[in-house]
This record gives sequence, C-alpha cells and structure tokens, in this order.
Amino acid sequence: MRQSNLLIPTLREVPAEADLKSHQLLLKAGFIRQLASGVYNFLPLGKRVLRKVENIVREEMDRAGAQEVQMPALQPAELWQATGRWDTMGQELMRLKDRHERNFALGATHEEVVTALVRDEVNSYKKLPFSLYQIQAKYRDEKRPRFGLLRGREFLMKDAYSFHETYESLDETYDVIFNAYKRIFERCGLNFRAVIADSGAMGGKDTHEFMVLSDVGEDIIAYSNESDFAANIEMAPVVSNYEKSTEAPKSLEIVETPNAKSMQEVADFLKHDLNQGMKAIMFKVDEKFVLVVTRGDHEVNDVKLKNLYEADIVELATEQETKEVVGAGFGSLGPINVSEDVEVVADHAVQYLVNATCGANEDGHHFKNVNPERDFTVTQYADLRFIQEGDLSPDGKGTIEFARGIEVGHVFKLGTKYADALNATFLNKEGRAQTYIMGCYGIGVSRTLASIVEQYHDEQGIVWPKDLAPFQVHLINLNVKKEEQVELSDQLYNQLLNSGVDVLYDDRPDRAGVKFNDSDLIGIPYRVVVGKRASEGYVELKYRESGEQEDIHIDELQKHLKNLLA
Repeated sequence: MRQSNLLIPTLREVPAEADLKSHQLLLKAGFIRQLASGVYNFLPLGKRVLRKVENIVREEMDRAGAQEVQMPALQPAELWQATGRWDTMGQELMRLKDRHERNFALGATHEEVVTALVRDEVNSYKKLPFSLYQIQAKYRDEKRPRFGLLRGREFLMKDAYSFHETYESLDETYDVIFNAYKRIFERCGLNFRAVIADSGAMGGKDTHEFMVLSDVGEDIIAYSNESDFAANIEMAPVVSNYEKSTEAPKSLEIVETPNAKSMQEVADFLKHDLNQGMKAIMFKVDEKFVLVVTRGDHEVNDVKLKNLYEADIVELATEQETKEVVGAGFGSLGPINVSEDVEVVADHAVQYLVNATCGANEDGHHFKNVNPERDFTVTQYADLRFIQEGDLSPDGKGTIEFARGIEVGHVFKLGTKYADALNATFLNKEGRAQTYIMGCYGIGVSRTLASIVEQYHDEQGIVWPKDLAPFQVHLINLNVKKEEQVELSDQLYNQLLNSGVDVLYDDRPDRAGVKFNDSDLIGIPYRVVVGKRASEGYVELKYRESGEQEDIHIDELQKHLKNLLA
C-alpha cells in the first residue's frame, strides 16, 4: 500500500481528552478517531490490526470446535424481560422503540438471543454438545466512557455459547475454551493472568477472567507470591486464621464521640488501634435491609455479600433510609439494639474481637467494650471482606500481593439460568424434556487491541508485535526527487509485494524527519530506508523494537526479511 494514498491522519500533539498511552497513541498514529463519547471510528491502520486480532480469535475458536454465526444486534425486549435482565441491567442497556412503539435493546450481549435460537432449532440430545460464536459490535451505555477503547459505549466483542446435556460435558468444553483463550492471548504477545472472577449480571458459577497486567488496569488482581493462585480482588477468599484475645470481657459502656465519624477518627478519639473497632454499613439486598459488620481495618466486599444472599441487586442504603431504620446516620451505626426488620451479618474476623468499639445508633455516640454474641446477635458469619496484601494465600502457599489488570476475556459456567427462563429444552436419551446446560465465553476484541498498545509502546510511539502490526515492513523513500531512490524504492516495493510481504510504502514528498517520526509512531516492526546509498544497492534496515539498524544489500534483503518474518 502506498502511503500517499492511505488515510493515516497522524497528530503531532497528544489529544487533551486522552489519559492512557493506548488512547493517546492510537489517536496520534491515526488508528482511530472519536465520533462521540465512547464511540470510535477505526481508520485503515486500526482496522488492519483489528482484523489480525479477529483472525487469531477465529483460528483458535475454530480449533476449539466452535461454529461461527451472526446474530442480530437489535433484540426484542421480550427476551430480556423473560430473563429479568431488562430491569437488572439498568441504564447500561441501550433501549429504543420502533415505529410501532415496541421495545428493543441494542445487544450488550447475546445470551437471550442464542438461547432462543437453539430452543427453536435444536430438539435432540444427539446434537449435543456444540458451541456457537460470533464477532460483533456490542453496546452498553457506560456512565463514564473513558480510556479510549478500554471503556466504550460501542465495542467489538467475540462472544461464544456452548450447550450441553450434562455438567461434565460443560466442564470439558469450559477447559477446551479456557485453553483456547490462553493461546489467543499468548499469540497476541500479552503478559496476562487467568484469575477467579465474579459472574456479575451474567449469572452462573465457576468463572475466570483473563487479565492483561498493566498499571492502568481498573481491576485489582490478588495473587500468591509462591504459587499460581490468582483472583479478582472481588472474589479472592480470605483465610479465617484470626486469634481471639485472652483479655477478660469488660462491661459495655456508651461514650460521646463528637465529630468522630470515620473509623480512623473514632479510633484516634478513643485511643485504640483501628482493628479494635467494628465497622457497620447498611445495605439494601433486593430491597431487604442488611447491616454488615466488619473489623475496623477491613472493607466490606459487596460482591461477596451479593453472592451470600444470591441476590440480584445489592446497593448501599442512603443516609436518610439508614436514619429511618436505625435512628442514626452513617458515622454512628452499630449492631446493638437493631430493629428486627434489619438482618445483621458479620465477617468472620468480628467474632474474634474482645472489648471492641462500635457505633451506638445514636449520632455522636459509640459503645466501648463490645463483645459479639454477648452484646448483639449475628444472623450469620461469612467471608464478607476484601482480601488485603499480606493475607495468607487461599491455597495455603505464600501470601497475597496485588497487581492491576485490564480484563480482556471472561469465561462462565452459566448452568440452566437462561434456558430455564426461556423454556429451552431438548429430548434426552429417555425421550423426556431436559433443560439445556450452558456455558458463555467472551473476549473484548477492540479492548485487546488497546491492551496490546498498553504493553507495547515506547516514547516514540507504538511497537507492534510482528503478527499484529498493520504492515510487516515500512519501506521509506527518503527523497522522491532523486531518480535512483525512486527507482530502487519502486523495485523493492514490487518485489516485496510479489513475495507476499505486507508492506507500507512511504512515497510522500515529505521531509525525512517527518517520515521517520511517523514510522516510529505507527510502530511497524521493520523499516527499510532507501537513501543516499541507493546507487550502490544498499538500504538501511531498522528494527523498531530494539532501535538497532544496519546497512544491507538489496540482494540479501528479501531473504533476511523472510527469516525475520517466519
């Protein structure tokens, strides 16, 4: 491709709205352009890379035995209403009406659609198991679209769905696709970890996220420093290895704590360590009020709370709601003398506290010498806190450390959640109707592209892995006014094309500095420069990753490039 004919609108300055390197460089190098908040055009270079990522995904999904389909992005509301997600997806679901006032959604995902498709088209166990996948734009009305392709309102996704007669069959396919995902991200050259995760609004159990390690990642990975254990911080279980103090229980006492509302302020005022306080937070769990109690130095994990109750919606109660229920604001909540309408649950660490402090459910007052079970009753103890660095690893090997990650893939065992809701059944070996057991597997294709840039860049621009670069070789004619340079450049261009090399030919009448800067910014792995030694048959070969360069004769160039690209 001749660069003079290619749309590559590079920028000299970093766009003001771009915070992350991937966002900055993809805009600067002319790979993408924003149309609206969280909505992007993929320009020719961006589309070429996107296609290469798609091809890797297709090859590995086909290798895993999945079949590619194409399902509608426009989905009738009735399907989402049948599964309850028309309500639980909230404002993230893009909704619209047709001219007949019928409700539709733009596909955020396709569990409902694919389940209805299989329900209507497959009716026998003899067809099972099988997997379907597609690569398609998805739509989610993000409250704060940001970070370029990492959090958009329209994005490219590979979603796959498997259908089974037994859970053993689901387990087998889950492992096959799990390993396919590992190969996909390895082929993309990414440094990633597969971590235990929460299924969220998707439902189901036994789920893993594939996280690209990056300091700019929005997710925190908890991992062992001595084993391969890794989990999203939301799902990392905490080992209950607390020791109870031998101190004798003291008499309960109420004290004034003026202007002390946070756990640290109360601890400072009452002159005790943070871990001697009890933190109480009011939640609404599917509209039921639940008071969650943790140790003062721990943070409530609302995902664990949601999973404990198998709830659809968990949200913090407002301060007004809290006052109406217990008579006090956020800074003075505690589990003593709580209304019977409120259920009290506590993290395991709480039951080991002796002579602790907690809010008195009276503004500006706290209790001292609080002892669980003697002074208040807990409905149940559970693992309800976030794991912390230095905690024991759940697998018993080493301690926990944190890293940040960008989620690029997610695999779920859905079970019968969607098949039950949509009455999707088949006839089993006994001739009886049986509900489909399902798995679900997603990859953020455009998000993967951005993650690659986050891991592969330097001060000059993007440094594409050779299998993902928009072109393999960047051929640059330094001076289009020099006849010998033009002739040699044209000759090399045709030779490289004829030998199957994907080459971008910079034939623009621009200065050498402009061409070099654009080349470094775009990030093609190998740069061939036709310059002053053209009459001798020599060109300069530069390696984008290392920055090394060498003069090489044109008689050796093609063979050398073939070896590099193999």
